[in-house]
Amino acid sequence: MLFNSLAFAIFLPTVFLIYWLALRSRMGRNLFILAVSYLFYGWWDWRFLLLIALTTACSYISGLQIARAEKKGTSLQRRLWLWGNVGLNLGILILFKYYNFFVNSASALLAQFGITLDSVTLNLILPVGISFYTFQALSYTIDVYRRQIEPTRDIVAFFAFISFFPQLVAGPIERATNLLPQFLRQRSFDYTASVDGCRQILWGLFKKMVVADNCALIANTVFGIWETTGGINLWIGALAFTFQIYGDFSGYSDIAIGTAKLFGINLMRNFNVPYFSRDIAEFWRRWHISLTSWFRDYIYIPLGGSRCSKGKVVRNTFIIFLTSGLWHGANWTFIAWGGYHALLFLPLILRGKNRKYRDTIASGRRMPTMRESTLMAVTFLLVLIGWIIFRSDTISEAAGYIVRMFTDWSLHSGIPGKRYFIWVAVMLVVEWVLREHRHTFDIQGHGLLKYRLVRWGLYLGIACLCIFDQGSRSEFIYFQF
Repeated sequence: MLFNSLAFAIFLPTVFLIYWLALRSRMGRNLFILAVSYLFYGWWDWRFLLLIALTTACSYISGLQIARAEKKGTSLQRRLWLWGNVGLNLGILILFKYYNFFVNSASALLAQFGITLDSVTLNLILPVGISFYTFQALSYTIDVYRRQIEPTRDIVAFFAFISFFPQLVAGPIERATNLLPQFLRQRSFDYTASVDGCRQILWGLFKKMVVADNCALIANTVFGIWETTGGINLWIGALAFTFQIYGDFSGYSDIAIGTAKLFGINLMRNFNVPYFSRDIAEFWRRWHISLTSWFRDYIYIPLGGSRCSKGKVVRNTFIIFLTSGLWHGANWTFIAWGGYHALLFLPLILRGKNRKYRDTIASGRRMPTMRESTLMAVTFLLVLIGWIIFRSDTISEAAGYIVRMFTDWSLHSGIPGKRYFIWVAVMLVVEWVLREHRHTFDIQGHGLLKYRLVRWGLYLGIACLCIFDQGSRSEFIYFQF
């Protein structure tokens, strides 16, 4: 069920009304959330429900068993339950998402040495959002093992925590320390939070339906003819995909976070105006924050982080970025994309400059300084080149695209939809003006928007754009991850 579909437009208000008007107890609301979350997820394919139920049940049991072993003072059993659950969940993820990739890559490698491998591939459907809910389940088990959270015996609350429908298929990847306690306490309706959630949903729909889906029209056209079109068009296509993936993914996150607010649940912020970053390290603190922080806390820091020898710092940096690339998909282009960002990040971390920009961009000023503008432009260009690698089908295609982009300055006609960059400009202006707010569309009391008539005129205008100037409806890009 897509957020930008008629089915969801009926589903959400129906669930909202039943949740607040027909149910009173915490247990009743959790059961209802669990049921509608499984309905939401099973909308794609009911067989997916068996997999998420298995992942959830194993993580629930492992948490209890780790706590039981803790009371008995048996550290070996604690480790066995931890690694047993981690191995099971990663094994399921590898089987469905990476098995064919690893088998085909091994066959191709051996073929270079004249060895023919009689490989067997599997015709498996990739479950939507498997990487997201697997990582969320893993974080719970690891946090219990680290004694950062007590395991819950409330199985309904735990199942609701893993399957909560707003963030189930594309995040944010929530930590049990933040989300699970919210299912363990009574929730009351908050009108202000609900209105704020509706604003965030509306802005997310604008970014997805008006910005991302229209940019997709340009990007798909250019990437489909990159070998024959002019170099200027390649720049246009790269720009289009850069804003498509941002509008698509951050739009989903806004809708998810806003929807959660309607049910008295607070999710973490997943994007914080990343395209205004002044270096790559700041970009990764602002882009897909829930995943970046997951890799930092569960892989990078346990490996020693940056508090070790320079050689190990280099190793840790490449491990984290290559793993992040592989997390995105079973293709060498994703791994190359991760390696590319590792190379960009490495000089900053070796020089101790990776935490230089942790403040709000141009705080208290309307415009950035010339130096800040230059740094943002350079960082944006580096990120754009990375998105070409990410979007391409093969590494050779990515290399050919980038080379032609910098060597062929001809302009060929026939690229549709360039007028839609006006909505990209609108998005960027709004995000810049409201960059210091809790979220991008937190407009209550800002300038002329303190007047209700102005605000409602803006809401109506955005809603009309989503209806009458939307692009070709498509699934969210990150559903495939």
